[in-house]
Amino acid sequence: MDKIREDLSSLSGGECSLPISLEVIGERWCFMILRAALNGVGHFEDFLSEIGIARNILANRLTRMVEAGIMTRRPCDHDKRKVEYRLTDKGQDLLPTMIALRQWGEKWETGVPSNPILCDSRDRKPIRRINMRAHDDRILEMDDLCWIDEAELKQESAGTNRDDMVVRHLRKIGESSAA
Repeated sequence: MDKIREDLSSLSGGECSLPISLEVIGERWCFMILRAALNGVGHFEDFLSEIGIARNILANRLTRMVEAGIMTRRPCDHDKRKVEYRLTDKGQDLLPTMIALRQWGEKWETGVPSNPILCDSRDRKPIRRINMRAHDDRILEMDDLCWIDEAELKQESAGTNRDDMVVRHLRKIGESSAA
């Protein structure tokens, strides 16, 4: 677990997408707008009443989310004077993140399930907890994870195992020191 934390903290942001993701949506009001949009809210006035946000903050956050490609802004079909905001595919892809945060809050902050309960529309049963899953569908915990450089992963998937790579590297070192 400490190794994961070390590796996470050593990521300066150059190759890690987390800092830029947080720049786009990493503050409270963006999450509240996302929650409302995921629940079908689409008009400025409805966001205001649903969230309880100041007009200027809402306008700013909606503009940022449109610029980031998370939402679209277009005139309403039934009233061209009104504007409608809708989630793009990029915005809809945030749903598992939102659910995971909600489940985390239920477990660690409130200690009780949120209401309403998110259910499968076909079977009308509550969804399961969001998990990390391995390629073979095993549920993974923190201790099951490691960071692997993309180049190393490509070599492994091409059939080169890590021990072979280490042996070749040591041979190169030996050859260069003998010369």
